[in-house]
Amino acid sequence: MTAEPLGAAKLEVRYSRFYAYLYRVEAPEDLAQVLAGHREAYRKAAHHCAAARCGSVEEFKNDGEVGRPGRVLLGLLRKHALESHALVVSRVFGGVLLGPGNVARAFRDAGEGAIREAEGS
Repeated sequence: MTAEPLGAAKLEVRYSRFYAYLYRVEAPEDLAQVLAGHREAYRKAAHHCAAARCGSVEEFKNDGEVGRPGRVLLGLLRKHALESHALVVSRVFGGVLLGPGNVARAFRDAGEGAIREAEGS
């Protein structure tokens, strides 16, 4: 697994901050290591949602967040044909409830930003 992210993006929506990172993974188990790193780096984050694709194995985690953001992130990995990658977005709650639709949209936009940065470098 690559410890350094391939791409990163930050997004703020109604005072909530979303930190998105794209990683290359070698095995499905690598997602647990990536998430542990995010929990350490973003201790104030309320949720750490993620998706990973490694070979034929696909996995996503919503971490109790509304709007199924893990599934949204998995959709981004599929859309961009990222086969051995993990996409993780950590949300630091800003005090304003966004609702399921806006939460999913914010996670998608943050994830897209990390993928765009990775493609640009």
